Amino acid sequence: MNKTIGAAGLILLATAGSAIASGYRIPEQSVNSTARAGGYAAYTPSADASYYNPANMSWLENRTHLEVDATWIHLTGIEYTDNRTPLYNGESESENFLVPTFFAVSPEYKNFRAGFSVTAPAGLSKQWQNPYPRTSAEEFSLKVFDINPSVSYKFCDNFSVGAGVRAIYADGKVKSSGVVRPPSITASRDMDGDTWEAGYNLALSARPTEKMNVALTYRSKVDLGVEGNANLATNLPVAPRTYNGDTGVEIPLPAILAVAVSYTFFEQLTVELEYDRTYWSDYENLDFTYPRPLGNPILTAAFDTSKPKKWTDTDAWRISVTYDLKNNWTLMAGFAIDENPVPDATLGFELPDSDALLYSVGVRYKVNKNLELGAAYLYDDKESRDVSNAAGINGSFDDAAAHLVTIGLTYKL
Repeated sequence: MNKTIGAAGLILLATAGSAIASGYRIPEQSVNSTARAGGYAAYTPSADASYYNPANMSWLENRTHLEVDATWIHLTGIEYTDNRTPLYNGESESENFLVPTFFAVSPEYKNFRAGFSVTAPAGLSKQWQNPYPRTSAEEFSLKVFDINPSVSYKFCDNFSVGAGVRAIYADGKVKSSGVVRPPSITASRDMDGDTWEAGYNLALSARPTEKMNVALTYRSKVDLGVEGNANLATNLPVAPRTYNGDTGVEIPLPAILAVAVSYTFFEQLTVELEYDRTYWSDYENLDFTYPRPLGNPILTAAFDTSKPKKWTDTDAWRISVTYDLKNNWTLMAGFAIDENPVPDATLGFELPDSDALLYSVGVRYKVNKNLELGAAYLYDDKESRDVSNAAGINGSFDDAAAHLVTIGLTYKL
């Protein structure tokens, strides 16, 4: 299959993380999850339970539940200030994306319920036009979609389990160009491609009391074995000076474990605490492969040398509140502390990630017994980061942030 990308993989690993969550995760996939800063595993009262915790489908009203959402994501430009010379300074492009999602849950049949979701759990983009940053990251863009049928089984009124299979589609593009050996030796690449992979997810939910939910969810690691085409070139006068052909790379979409508990006070206020761990340590190296040696020493050094990444597992702590006003309006808010997985030694322009604080609010309005509308806003505030490493970074990254606005509707049949 000549569908390109040693890049899509690099892209995957390089993009989204620069904005929304640790690495390239996007936890927020619905109105409720955006409004609650991703603290959404124990108390999931809508059709999006099919994705966030399929075991909780057992607790939904015994009807068909449908939900359609759309999230607008704005990435601010990231300013890089080099400690050596202003000639290396740069600012990434600010970018905007629209991400649609869909969720469905069936009525109960002999304690079973079926669910279905289409989400975008990873991806996004990073672009640099300044000469020094674009040498390694002129453009990285990635789309990852997760098609996830699921099922739940209720053992009793206090305990339910859920499971699902995941069909993952990834599509991406990567470009870079610039001086790789001063003063004048250049190299460039232009790659794009896609892949289909498979995974699974598991969930357990318990209700020790009528007001308390306890949840455990696990989403499996998926290795994205992307294959495609690469167009490489250099001005070093050693043949061959170009390569146009197949390439491949394998990058993990990491496993995620979440533990959460929620409690409802006074029949109106529900508070949820969630801890999740993302197993980024599976990402050890970035290694593009080709069916034959590239021949030219510049192309080989730039694009056919395994790059160590050595990412680390990350923890996130989330708290969310939901307040039912009992007049068809429901208010929501959330806060999260999110670690980043990228060590100083391997941080680059393709993913200048850093720890973040997340703040969110949202509202739902019940139009009638069947239709509910919702809207939410989340602000992801990334810390500034000062790094000096052998990968060519010696400076600070500032002003990284993301704004998310999600709107959606749920309908019951």
